[in-house]
Amino acid sequence: MDSNRINGAGLPESPTGYAHSQEHHELFRQAVNDVGRPVAAVPAKPPIWSSSAPYGNFARDGYSWNNDVWGSGAGPQTISVYGANRWSVWSNQPRTGGIKSYPHEAVHIGKPLSAINTLSSTFNQDVPKSGAWDTAYDIWDSSNQHEIMIWTNYTGNSDGSGNVKPISYHYRQDPSGAAIPVYTNVEVGGTTWNVFEGNNGHNVISLVPTSKSNSGTVDIKGILEWIKSKGYFGDINVGSVQYGVEITSSPGGMDFKFNNWTVTSK
Repeated sequence: MDSNRINGAGLPESPTGYAHSQEHHELFRQAVNDVGRPVAAVPAKPPIWSSSAPYGNFARDGYSWNNDVWGSGAGPQTISVYGANRWSVWSNQPRTGGIKSYPHEAVHIGKPLSAINTLSSTFNQDVPKSGAWDTAYDIWDSSNQHEIMIWTNYTGNSDGSGNVKPISYHYRQDPSGAAIPVYTNVEVGGTTWNVFEGNNGHNVISLVPTSKSNSGTVDIKGILEWIKSKGYFGDINVGSVQYGVEITSSPGGMDFKFNNWTVTSK
């Protein structure tokens, strides 16, 4: 992931012209007198869609969103969409083990890997400093036999230990209970990854970056080609590309804001 944080700011235009009438003069004098007075904050735009239903879903402009609250003992959660590439979720999940939800945005690709020249994605997000969660891409082939998870940020550790762990066939038999990677320090797409393999009713390959990030670009095509080169699958038909946050716990309620998420496929 190439760090590529997006920042922006706008400045109001400077006033121009003169007061040509008494009315204009009074308005101008009032404007001068108002300088320095507290200005009411402009209210944030309301979401174009919001849902607290466990599987609340919405589609627009080729993208779709799902609240996706599916885990045992899950608490309340609300997903809100503000635009094609901007959404957020408030989630209050208890401090217990097991993933409770995966609120996410998705886009369908529907092409064989060999027919894709470019498949990349950018992300920019604000996440809480506590809780137990991981932000991740969830990529499926059209047969739903292969699931590729690409983590970007997480509250655990890159070696597979901590309070969130990738799916793995093997875990360490020690207090850490860490997932054991099948490959370490793999360089793909300008990022270094630890790679884990497991099964959840289908094949699951998880790539965990050795450095956490809240913004950047992911070379999905390059990652899929690398996995193919290791013999995990052939020329799969790439189906859904999802991005969101797997939430294990967020006690008291926490906000996850996805400020800009894009997918480029050619």
